[in-house]
Amino acid sequence: MTTPTFDFDTVIDRRAIPDEKWARYAGRDVIPMWVADMDFATPQVILDALHARIDQRVFGYAGAWPSLVEAVVDAIARDHGWRIAPDWLVWLPGVVTGFNVACAIAGEAGDGVLTATPVYPPFLHAPANTGRTLQAVALVEDGARWAWDWDAVDATLDARTRMWLLCNPHNPVGRVFTPAELDTIAERAERHDLIVCSDDIHCGLVLDGAHTPIAARSEAIARRSITLMAPSKTWNIAPLYASFAIIPDAALRKRYQRAMRGLIPHPNVLGLVATEAAYRHGEPWRHALLDYLRGNREHVVDAIAALPGLRTTRPEATYLAWIDCRDAGLDDPATFFEAHGVGLSDGRAFGAPPGFVRLNFGCPRGTLEEGLRRMGAALTAR
Repeated sequence: MTTPTFDFDTVIDRRAIPDEKWARYAGRDVIPMWVADMDFATPQVILDALHARIDQRVFGYAGAWPSLVEAVVDAIARDHGWRIAPDWLVWLPGVVTGFNVACAIAGEAGDGVLTATPVYPPFLHAPANTGRTLQAVALVEDGARWAWDWDAVDATLDARTRMWLLCNPHNPVGRVFTPAELDTIAERAERHDLIVCSDDIHCGLVLDGAHTPIAARSEAIARRSITLMAPSKTWNIAPLYASFAIIPDAALRKRYQRAMRGLIPHPNVLGLVATEAAYRHGEPWRHALLDYLRGNREHVVDAIAALPGLRTTRPEATYLAWIDCRDAGLDDPATFFEAHGVGLSDGRAFGAPPGFVRLNFGCPRGTLEEGLRRMGAALTAR
């Protein structure tokens, strides 16, 4: 049997497409390496499934159908060792929608939602969107990785805290939290009677080790957990808008569905088609992607280590690198590097202090190498 090969090196010209990533720098010689959107073509098995559905010519309203549910259930068991029941699934148009709904059922107005910074920016806004209060705890750099400051967590949790909003794998620091870390979170959640809402959208992009959903750790934590997943980041289909929550506890699931009613639209039917194709047929492409991303990661880690005043940790998951530029004397590194032809995400949007940027290495290696070369040239020319 022939092993399929996949092309991640060909550069696709996205400048003529009105999308967010490349349109930001239209007419400028800036390489976009900011928003978490890969520059790779969507896998052919997904494109084929979409073409087949489009060729039917009539779309029709559609919820999740049996073979789609079966594909999701089987994929979660295959990839994460977690056998879920089909009726635990609640379908959503997006993971951001999912954790905003979760905040809406976390206690009452004014109650607290705890999360760890730096973090994906919508985490910082979701509590206020639903009348809750953000309780932020800073992760700490512990040698070669970012870790929890449990003393700070305990000092922040109080009588008004109602939810732990978790990002695992973590965006932007790239951590895959260990079973021991997850059990520590679970213990705090049970002690303080918290819901745990875990955004696991990058769970298909683990570069080292394995991802464990916190709800898979025990029946006790499963009963208070909302786990959010989607194929969107892994197979580069985010704009098709299909994701799901996994809520094992029936009472919690009903509360969640009640909060959605009349406010949250159904997923896009083409997104559902793409979801089934991804989980059922997309594994060979995903494994090839992970190998390619591991190579890109090593390029980033080595290049940053050689640049004066910059440092990073090796991400265990995602295609994102979190870079500390403070030793280079760059209080606003995003603006500095943009002026030298590289568009990065400003770390301040993630709740970090000045001096950090996030770099997206989900791109052809030639593009990555040119971006890193420009960053080096910019620092050398200062």
